[in-house]
Amino acid sequence: MAFATRALGPAYDVLAPDGSEVRLLASAAKGSMAHFTLQPGQTSLAVCHRTVEELWFVLSGAGEMWRSRAGKEQVTSLLKGISLAIPVGTSFQFRCTGKEPLQAVAVTMPPWPGEDEAFSVAGKW
Repeated sequence: MAFATRALGPAYDVLAPDGSEVRLLASAAKGSMAHFTLQPGQTSLAVCHRTVEELWFVLSGAGEMWRSRAGKEQVTSLLKGISLAIPVGTSFQFRCTGKEPLQAVAVTMPPWPGEDEAFSVAGKW
């Protein structure tokens, strides 16, 4: 049995469907983890996940996260130390409003299944 271990890379591994930079971290059978970066002044594309939910923890920077589901919507300020959930079927979009990159770690459950998981939706910004 191997134990999953992965260091944060100096460059992003992929661009997420929303346009944010993604550095892949450890993953396991029931979840995966990634480091997300959105550059100053950048706004992600609005997306919705088909089968996964995510938990986010903001590491640095400043921004906002819009979430919408079942007729309810909310905009949450993103600052160091904030955590939030994105349930399955939630439309969301985030933006970096500060002068430094917005950086967060997210856990995806189950693990990210591939590029067809997220689909575009109408966003707030």
